[in-house]
Amino acid sequence: MTRALITAAEAVARLDDPDTVFLDGSWTFPGGPRTGADGHVRGSRHFDIDTVKDRANPLPHMLPDADTFTAHARALGLNNTSRLIIYDRYGLFSAARVWWMFHAMGHDEVAVLDGGLPAWAIAGGLIADTIEPTWPEGDFQARFCPQRVADRVAVAAAIASGERQILDARGEARFSARTPEPREGMRSGHMPGAHNLPFTTLLYPDGRLRVSAEAFRDVGIDLDKPVITSCGSGVTACILSLALDCLGKESAVYDGSWSEWGSRPDTAIEPEA
Repeated sequence: MTRALITAAEAVARLDDPDTVFLDGSWTFPGGPRTGADGHVRGSRHFDIDTVKDRANPLPHMLPDADTFTAHARALGLNNTSRLIIYDRYGLFSAARVWWMFHAMGHDEVAVLDGGLPAWAIAGGLIADTIEPTWPEGDFQARFCPQRVADRVAVAAAIASGERQILDARGEARFSARTPEPREGMRSGHMPGAHNLPFTTLLYPDGRLRVSAEAFRDVGIDLDKPVITSCGSGVTACILSLALDCLGKESAVYDGSWSEWGSRPDTAIEPEA
């Protein structure tokens, strides 16, 4: 599976492949998506981004270290040879975050189910009411890939040098500070020089990903230059990175995103208050 996306029909055909593992990466937050399909892909395993995280970091669902990630993956019965298909119940929302996490940990045999569980149901895929909580331990070994991740220092360097473009997945009203941030104590606005491509722009009404080079170019992104994606807490930024990957462009995700940048008094913000 070298492609970042897999169609529902292709995924249904892989259901009984012993090396293929379906991971339910569903996650939402107050004010986030609620409408989606009920149940789970038969035999799938739950990957919770609020469990597989750096617990020492106060920021939400930050990427853990390789050893911690390895332990969680093995507990899910994952192996180095596992071919992973990630989905969520909403079409496409948090599944892209799980996809990115595995890439950041050196596992490339991973794809997102295009359209998620709703597309799976339409394609006739088998759905279970419950999900099995335990699996025989696997032999997965994480290998951290730093080029997939950007931190605050890297973002500040990108702003100063202009060598890497910053692309923000939040809605335009939040980006332009016309509406307040949903998280308490956070400033409004965006990083200096950042571009804005709301993640919803890249979604069809049925939750499938709209892979469009023009969508990136229309907001000023040069696809021949490196990109750092960002959002509110590092989840929907991964949708932009997924779309870029489908275009053959690897990007880095700013893991702290606006939860970090907007909460600090020492970070530059536009428009200035």
